Amino acid sequence: MRSTPAAIPVLACLLTGALLAGCGASGSGTADSPAPVATTPATAASASGSTAPPPSPTAAGTHRPQPARTTSAPRTAGPAFAGNPAGHAAVPAAARAADTSKPTRTVGNGTSASCTSAAVVAAVAAGGVITFSCGPRPVVITMKATAKVRNASARVVLDGGGLVTLSGGGRRRILSMDTCDQVQGWTTSHCQDQSTPELTVQNLTFADGNSTGDRAEGGGGGAILVRGGRFKAVNDRFVRNRCDSSGPDLGGAAIRVLDQYHGLPVYVTGSTFGGAPGLGGTCSNGGALSSIGVSWVVLNSVISYNSAVGVGANPARGGTPGGGSGGAVYTDGNRYTVRVEGSLVAHNDAKEGGGAFFFVSNDRTGTLTVRRSTLHANPSHGFSTAGYPGVFYIGAGKPDVSDSTLD
Repeated sequence: MRSTPAAIPVLACLLTGALLAGCGASGSGTADSPAPVATTPATAASASGSTAPPPSPTAAGTHRPQPARTTSAPRTAGPAFAGNPAGHAAVPAAARAADTSKPTRTVGNGTSASCTSAAVVAAVAAGGVITFSCGPRPVVITMKATAKVRNASARVVLDGGGLVTLSGGGRRRILSMDTCDQVQGWTTSHCQDQSTPELTVQNLTFADGNSTGDRAEGGGGGAILVRGGRFKAVNDRFVRNRCDSSGPDLGGAAIRVLDQYHGLPVYVTGSTFGGAPGLGGTCSNGGALSSIGVSWVVLNSVISYNSAVGVGANPARGGTPGGGSGGAVYTDGNRYTVRVEGSLVAHNDAKEGGGAFFFVSNDRTGTLTVRRSTLHANPSHGFSTAGYPGVFYIGAGKPDVSDSTLD
């Protein structure tokens, strides 16, 4: 195995099977334990319009451009650590944390008991800039219902200050924003392409979300489902989330996104998805992230130990339920882009194609860019693109990989 200098510190942490604060993953206020979490009981062609046949399995090649060159001490934001401490991707203003110094409303009155599911649901429905006052120690809020953004809200910011875990309790999705859900208010005739709400989640842990059986908007989105408006995640951790274990084009154990205003990208900055054995997400496709026709920019993040567990690819082979692609990230559609920079993508697994990334642009206009990142040990048990270990790609030209290691 060849590792880039930038990847060595984080790979060493991951291979120990422990997330330490010094390794850049979220802690629970101590240096040797994960952030607080609740303990609770696809394809070569798309169902959305692709007609390309499933590829033949290929032996995984090795793509090793010039290695990334820099390392740094872990970045912090409040008590929690998230993301890749060795990542040095420049973060544009649109991808940074929101200012929460003057919150619109606060969940809790200073005690952990005051921070309830009902309070979170009410605050998200009311909108605005939301912070938490749950006391000085980490707190887990087990959601009794999914928090849903009202479509009339111009802006919703949810900031946990590095101390708050929102848990689905292994039973439900944690957070939803769907501009085409009339129950949340009908605000435009073009619900799939409206500029608001703008939803930001930051300094939070999303744990044990589970959307299994919920096929609204096609299913997926174990922790968070988004359709329309704008969405970004900053300095967050996603652990043990899941969605349906079979089905083509269904995915995103952590986050599922359908539609963004004017095709603008979803930003994921300084966040961790999984991070250690037993903490990853599981879904038919997209063990961490999934979308249809949506662009992504993933910066200085860690996506590891996630799994795409469906069988049969997409469209499903005869006699199979379909799925199993994109161990870390599953994307499909026409003209869209995915850019991953300053990130570590390791130990993800796909039963079919794309142990790290499954990328299909049906009209061959989409592009995948990987810069100053490490893709390590992401097996594709069915098919992959030769020369790009862990990647299955159909798009414009070849994947644009620079200053990165893929093995």
